[in-house]
Amino acid sequence: MTAQSGGAAPASVRFDLPEPDAFTQAYWDAAAEGRLLLRHCGACDRTHHYPREFCPYCWNDTDVAWREAEGLATLYTWSMVHRNDLPPFGSRTPYAAAVVDLAEGPRMMTEVVDCPEGELRVGMELRVAFRTEGGVAVPVFRPRG
Repeated sequence: MTAQSGGAAPASVRFDLPEPDAFTQAYWDAAAEGRLLLRHCGACDRTHHYPREFCPYCWNDTDVAWREAEGLATLYTWSMVHRNDLPPFGSRTPYAAAVVDLAEGPRMMTEVVDCPEGELRVGMELRVAFRTEGGVAVPVFRPRG
């Protein structure tokens, strides 16, 4: 049985790794280099995330391009995950699943690392870091300083 047919997922399925496609490959290539890319619309001058080929604000699809982010953010909210049965998350518990406000404006779902639970605060300043696993670098955030 497979996950699609309602049975258990095969042990080789990685729920924590993205599947880059032709459109998002530039994003993942930059992440592998330690850079965070965002999409920016030249028509309305707004930045958005998650990556889309069109602007979600003005619907422009001809003047939207990748732009390197500063990598700075503030913590909007978080939840400490103490139990997760999907591999490999169970071996990472507890971890801080978070939403951050990027300096460029968009909000991003991520994880806060290298910060004890008791030190997490709404509005705390963060900086992007990258966790590389399975050949893919994924943006996470750690406290600035």
